[in-house]
Amino acid sequence: MFMNKTDEEPQLWRDRRYHSLNYHLREKYGEKVAKISLDAGFSCPNRDGSLARNGCSFCSDRGSGDFVAAPQESLPEQFRQGQEIMRKKWPGQKYIAHLQAFTNTYAPIETLRKIYHIALEQPGVVGLAISTRPDCLSEEVLDLLTEINQATFLWVELGLQTIHKRSSRMLNMHYDYDDFLQALNGLQLRKIETCAHIILGLPGEEEEDMLATAQALSSLPIQGLKIHLLHLMKNTPLADIYARQPFAFLSQENYVNLVVNILEILPPQMVIHRLTGDSPRDLIIGPTWSLRKRLVLNDIDSELKLRNSWQGKYYTGIKV
Repeated sequence: MFMNKTDEEPQLWRDRRYHSLNYHLREKYGEKVAKISLDAGFSCPNRDGSLARNGCSFCSDRGSGDFVAAPQESLPEQFRQGQEIMRKKWPGQKYIAHLQAFTNTYAPIETLRKIYHIALEQPGVVGLAISTRPDCLSEEVLDLLTEINQATFLWVELGLQTIHKRSSRMLNMHYDYDDFLQALNGLQLRKIETCAHIILGLPGEEEEDMLATAQALSSLPIQGLKIHLLHLMKNTPLADIYARQPFAFLSQENYVNLVVNILEILPPQMVIHRLTGDSPRDLIIGPTWSLRKRLVLNDIDSELKLRNSWQGKYYTGIKV
């Protein structure tokens, strides 16, 4: 558990200087809990014509579900194959079913209820993670999520990406920070754990812009955060923009320093679900250093140690 520390005595979560999801789930369940990504076949209002058809500029054809095992198969078969992959890494028997691809609250209520329960019925599943857009959380959906939250461990992942509206427009997201705040308020009123997603390295954003996004989130009642590096992938609208007007990628050194700067200002109780992301090797345009994920994570650990720092070292408290 978190305890106040002096500058000479760093906060540790087991062997980490940040509050990782792995640590959080081990504390909750007493053992390793693996997350299995699933594609339930949902669409997105930014793809089906309700808002647009090309999706967010950074999003792949798989709707961020590029690492779902056998997406063409049924949900139980996807889970079984994902389980086999996880068993090769860890011997644990507990899992979080993660509805990851596209927008997983964007369907009729009875369809959503059916899918959520199928995911929860898979062997060893102890909780559910639902990825969605902030503009796809109607009162009816929130009521269903409340029902699920009362029955199992649940968190909802909201794709904020940035607080800056100019970036939201550039990314063709068709929602912005105000929509995120409204969605977050609805979830928190119902005591549903929320994990925000942000992307570092967006075109046109400087370091102070990215830190401003992190600082804003540090002042909000969110329980988790995913920090992504911008991956420019083939066959995305952003790749077309890049072909016409190339923009610079973050260097590995800059990214590592930026992540550590962000960790230092986040509340220590916030669960860090991710510090960088993955992209299929055959799709990535850049930055290619991101493919060395383990090295990037090691560099983040090393920088925290070099600074004698940790998550929350400069956190100043939630503003009222």
